Amino acid sequence: MYKKYIALFLIFVLIIFLITPSLADGEVASEVTATENISTESPFALTAKSAVLMEKSTGKILVEKNPDEKLPPASVTKIMSLILVMRALESGKIKLDDIVSVSEYAASMGGSQVYLEPGEQISVDDLIKAVTVASGNDATVALAEHISGSAEVFVKQMNETAKELGMNNTNFVNCTGLHDDNHYTTARDIAIMSRELLKHEDIKKYTLIWMDSLRNGEFGLSNTNKMVKTYKGITGLKTGSTEAAKFCISATAMRDNMELIAVVLGAPTSKERFEDAAKLLDYGFATYALRTKKPDDLTPLRVLKGKNETVDIKPVIESFSLLVSKGSNNEIETRVEVKENVVAPVEENQKVGEIKYIYDGKEVGKTDIVTSESVAKESFFDVYTRTLGFLLMMGK
Repeated sequence: MYKKYIALFLIFVLIIFLITPSLADGEVASEVTATENISTESPFALTAKSAVLMEKSTGKILVEKNPDEKLPPASVTKIMSLILVMRALESGKIKLDDIVSVSEYAASMGGSQVYLEPGEQISVDDLIKAVTVASGNDATVALAEHISGSAEVFVKQMNETAKELGMNNTNFVNCTGLHDDNHYTTARDIAIMSRELLKHEDIKKYTLIWMDSLRNGEFGLSNTNKMVKTYKGITGLKTGSTEAAKFCISATAMRDNMELIAVVLGAPTSKERFEDAAKLLDYGFATYALRTKKPDDLTPLRVLKGKNETVDIKPVIESFSLLVSKGSNNEIETRVEVKENVVAPVEENQKVGEIKYIYDGKEVGKTDIVTSESVAKESFFDVYTRTLGFLLMMGK
């Protein structure tokens, strides 16, 4: 009789397992994110043809003057060259102690240079130093050839990277910035690529060098970015000048955990280039502050019909940054919206909710909450085995 009841109960469990509808994943409302409006009109006069001030972590434009006018960037071009160099280093494609043999073509570059000789042996580390500090065209081409086999292929990769970053008004003809009528970019696009280069923190080991040397001290280097010596919090980045481009700079600086990017194109003189950049940075630091919020730890989510009873969950973006007016005392609040449970099978990075960020009563940002791992669906055999074990224990 007892065995009969067990059999009937197991049949009942099987029926329930087969006919119980899986709870569909609840839809999480996707609402328009509210953002604070920032007036980007320059509050002061600038001598440059075009300029942009951007906050790095949010990518917000704070000040702009003709931001999308296509202009020659001169050696500010090398920011993109350095992005490819840093990516090659971080991927292991090249190493700092690689020795590069300088080609005839690299040695023939005019403009700013460190006078590399054909066949000269020089390390990648010294070449990066020559590019960032002295803006060496010959060093830039030597690195391009070492990474891509030829400068032509390297320039193609520069343009591909520009498209990847959303630099919609840029075309590179060379990796140095030597003038060509079809070689152009904009202040906005330079800010975008400067932001990308700053993701590679090691670049600052070079951009902050004031004076150094090559060839065992035989050739001196002096940074073309004079703000390295004069501006508080400066972190870089790159200068440029040609007769057509006039004087250009992408100047970056950090204060109170906020990093700003000031791009100046077509300033009449070198002095005015630096003055415009300093004006932009001063305004940004005086007017704005960066608030950052990290959400609290999230409780594991219950899994129905899964091999595991719970699954860990996490926000896609671990911290949220908001640019606010300096002096504001409001704090960023979080509102967590997450399902009560999820039905197996569960995929890794499956969306299960959202974290909304609230500032001054308004939603200013959000990020998805996703699962940290996958959970397989529980089979009937798993249910049968577990239930049988439970009943046998109850019968003892």
